[in-house]
Amino acid sequence: MLRPRIIPCLLIHKGRLVKTQTFKSPKYLGDPINAVKIFNEKEADELMILDIDATVNGVEPNYSLIAKLAAECRMPLSYGGGINSVEHANRIIRLGVEKVAISAAAVVDPAIVSRIAKAVGRQSVVVVLDVRKKSGLLAKGYELCSHNAKMTHKLEPVAFARAMQEAGAGEIVINSVDLDGSMKGYDLALAQQMHEALRIPMTMLGGAGSLEDLVALICKCGVLGAAAGSLFVFKGKYRAVLINYPTAAEKDRICRSAGPSPTY
Repeated sequence: MLRPRIIPCLLIHKGRLVKTQTFKSPKYLGDPINAVKIFNEKEADELMILDIDATVNGVEPNYSLIAKLAAECRMPLSYGGGINSVEHANRIIRLGVEKVAISAAAVVDPAIVSRIAKAVGRQSVVVVLDVRKKSGLLAKGYELCSHNAKMTHKLEPVAFARAMQEAGAGEIVINSVDLDGSMKGYDLALAQQMHEALRIPMTMLGGAGSLEDLVALICKCGVLGAAAGSLFVFKGKYRAVLINYPTAAEKDRICRSAGPSPTY
């Protein structure tokens, strides 16, 4: 039986662990290797690590750091940042990472998803879509962006998610730009739209501020990935830095919120 996955998402900036708000103002949190060790101890379901510098700066993934992270990690690991070729993906998978996460490269060249899926297997390809609400008094719906939300694309997010599914993505991650770091709860309307449109596993990221937000997401959509950053690195209203994760009992309660398992 499939169960919801509860996934810490760690951001890397200049080789250090940070947390942003609406993709801006990265706050230094500490050493990413130490964070991985703590999540090992807490038996996290999965870990997502995103380098927020690589694509913006036009550099390759930091293979040295990836190797260290993969060697330390005792759970499935997804890594994204700067991946724009089959060679990049192959090298990262060989380092021991289970999934490569592609974002801007998929927007620029959607066929890259098919090429990477053929090389490393569909189950190892994640497409991350950075999505925000359209701005303006009369604006409705959502838009797709990239490069830390500095670039906007004329692509409808739900339609593009379907296209990535057909191209060979094994999972879609919907990253809410508006709610990043807000700890105000997920965009449940967006989550429902995406969940109804997709036949492959999906993960929602952006906005979680409490375990009840995870429950609300899973109640709304059923079995999926519930990812969070701030929730798992901050504690209390003053946002003191503290790596944390649900206990086994809390995870069971969250997972019971899901309906029947889908068939992928």
